Amino acid sequence: GSIVWAGASPFPGAAGHQEEEKMAFYEHVLIARPEISPQQVDTLIEGLTKTITDLGGRVAKNEYWGLRNLTYRIRKNRKGHYALLGLDCAAPVVHEFERLLRINEDVMRFKTIRVDAIDEEPSPILARRDREERRRARREGRDDDGNEIVDGEE
Repeated sequence: GSIVWAGASPFPGAAGHQEEEKMAFYEHVLIARPEISPQQVDTLIEGLTKTITDLGGRVAKNEYWGLRNLTYRIRKNRKGHYALLGLDCAAPVVHEFERLLRINEDVMRFKTIRVDAIDEEPSPILARRDREERRRARREGRDDDGNEIVDGEE
């Protein structure tokens, strides 16, 4: 024979058993085509943020990492615009979000990973860029606010 399950279904959402969607945290990185401008990437991210919000989720973190070199070519491109989103939403929202990204011609690749919590600190990539900018400014004789440092004054 066949197996008969006693009690509740072992599959959530099966046999008309609807349970409340659980919100989870996700980190989502996308790579957009290098031909589009940073302003167009911002517009793309704003549209995606609106989609997540309309579907009942929340974007807790939004970072634009800039135009970066790719490790390997994707669709004959050597560079891409990188962006990181921290999402707080249910799984069906992520599935719809990813479906929309697959349709979008400007998005070359994306990756969504479930995390325990969204880190509010800047990502290591942004932190490194900020550190490098501060070092460069000191070498050029400016303080962190961009003001020139006069000898004997700090």
